[in-house]
Amino acid sequence: MPIIVNLDVMMAKRKMSLNELSEKVDLTLSNLSILKTGKAKAIRFSTLDAICKALDCQPGDILEYSESNYE
Repeated sequence: MPIIVNLDVMMAKRKMSLNELSEKVDLTLSNLSILKTGKAKAIRFSTLDAICKALDCQPGDILEYSESNYE
């Protein structure tokens, strides 16, 4: 898939653990882990909004498009 999820990068920049983010955005560790590893097929805008608020970032800081990753 040509969409790259940089959630781990933003979490590292903000020094935030998966547990802490999970509590702040009210998502299970399992769902956040799926998103973080790029295995998610979709993300709700409300989830993206909550993550951006928790990490004080823009959606473009988390999601990236790269044609070279398209198979």
